[in-house]
Amino acid sequence: MKEIIDMIRINRYLSEFGLEEVFPEPLRQHMILYRFEPDETLILQGEESQILFLLVQGKVKVYTTSIEGKTLLINFTTPLGLIGEIECLKGWENLNTVTAVSAVETIGIHKRWLSQYREEAPFLRFLLDMVTHKFYLKSISLSFNLLYPVEVRLASYLLSISSEDQNEIQASVSVSKLKDTANLIGTSYRHMNRVLQSFCSAGFVVRRSGTLVVKDRQGLITVAGRNIYESAEGREHL
Repeated sequence: MKEIIDMIRINRYLSEFGLEEVFPEPLRQHMILYRFEPDETLILQGEESQILFLLVQGKVKVYTTSIEGKTLLINFTTPLGLIGEIECLKGWENLNTVTAVSAVETIGIHKRWLSQYREEAPFLRFLLDMVTHKFYLKSISLSFNLLYPVEVRLASYLLSISSEDQNEIQASVSVSKLKDTANLIGTSYRHMNRVLQSFCSAGFVVRRSGTLVVKDRQGLITVAGRNIYESAEGREHL
């Protein structure tokens, strides 16, 4: 994690997402820009959250881990998204772990400053809109995603961890971590491996130097129908 003190960039992000009226000027003075590299952790399940993160660039992965050590993918989040808002405001432990999929930039506000401005009406409306939207999507995710076939779940996962902006799109899944991937999407390693073999046969992905490489995004989109781990609605500016 890298801290960046740059109010010009922060104000540019606030303008980009139409948030100039949401955050009062005194609160803006306490905002810090944070940059995370791929695979870096923003918040860790079970720890007490100290900073509210406003995701303004990049993509993060949200997942939870059971007492037995099994992980379950909840969703992927893209701008504009809030991370750790309820935990910060209520002083609770983090419910989930959030890690960067790509290079990520967030605007961070320490919880000690949030408590001083939590009664500001525009800020409250913004939080309410964002939180209700998040829990609506999370409810859909937890209720229905595990009902989809493994083919749909795996195709959606590979779409989420790869970028359509790259000429050659490499999914950041090491072959050595495929068992973790199976846990994340809620299936057995054996079943997922069978599906991967069918994806390789169809030319959607190839195994190269211990890494899965996405070769045909459109093929994966056809299998998935839609990416069940992402919602286009989450990208709308509020």
